[in-house]
Amino acid sequence: MSAHADTYPEIHPRSADAGAPTGGTIVFLHGGNVANWMWDPQVKALPDYRILTPDLPGFGSRVAEDWTDLAGAADAVAAFIAEQAEPGPVHVVGLSMGAVVALHLIARHPEIASSVLVSGAVMAEVRGPTRWLAALQFVFWERAWFWRGQARAFRLPKDSVELYVRHGLSVRRSNAERMLREVYAGAVPEELALFPGRLLAVAGEREPAIVAASFAGLGSLLPHAEFRVAPGMHHVWNVENGELFSAMVRLWVAGEVHAGLIPAARPSRR
Repeated sequence: MSAHADTYPEIHPRSADAGAPTGGTIVFLHGGNVANWMWDPQVKALPDYRILTPDLPGFGSRVAEDWTDLAGAADAVAAFIAEQAEPGPVHVVGLSMGAVVALHLIARHPEIASSVLVSGAVMAEVRGPTRWLAALQFVFWERAWFWRGQARAFRLPKDSVELYVRHGLSVRRSNAERMLREVYAGAVPEELALFPGRLLAVAGEREPAIVAASFAGLGSLLPHAEFRVAPGMHHVWNVENGELFSAMVRLWVAGEVHAGLIPAARPSRR
């Protein structure tokens, strides 16, 4: 990742040097405790698309704003897409918190996207040690060493660590607590069943099992959805293996699923 400033552009026009235009817009929604700069590898890998990387309320350029709820974040993204997407198909890609926002987006605005790709979406209630450890992070929220440790755990490249630390320290703890409380409640919007487009849900092979466990709730509402596992990958794998992640996105918006992903067992509720 090579974002050189704390404020990263939200709008990335198609490059004039990218050759024949492919048509359409890709919208990338960032994870929690980071901002839109996390998508720099994908912006650089997909110059033939118009790309939108909005900051979500309470993060990045909007760090001074209050996080209200997932519905509010989804509606803000819908308004941004309506204003900035070019004519043609819209493809939404979200990771972690951004994946959850993406699912709420298409539940509330089912006609807004032709396809959605989510990775690391927690859509089942989080309990036990995972929830306790998440709560513990708020004790150290204002400590730079904590954010550096997080950067190592997420395997961020060295040129992104200080940006990650500065941004983490800028996020208000109250915003992060409200966001995490809502995400960890794990509610799958029933209105997802109204989404007519294509959906691919991915879990990193080495990320918490709760992500793959969330496939069941999504599959019950969207029987046409695709489910895959990214071999060897952790949670923030758009940075861990930017080449594979970008290739997955490129193929998905073209109508295919990357052959390097492992098919997941068809999820079902017990």
